[in-house]
Amino acid sequence: MMKLTEVGVSRVKYILLIVAALFIAFGLLREEHLVALKKAINICLECIGLG
Repeated sequence: MMKLTEVGVSRVKYILLIVAALFIAFGLLREEHLVALKKAINICLECIGLG
């Protein structure tokens, strides 16, 4: 088995951080946050009984 050194673990952490930031940026560019907000509003209004 291959052992991860501290340098290897550090590289993996930074790579995952960069990938996560890219996915967040991609979601913002596609305006996915607005879709999620719209769905949340609809669910809340249905629970209250206004929708």
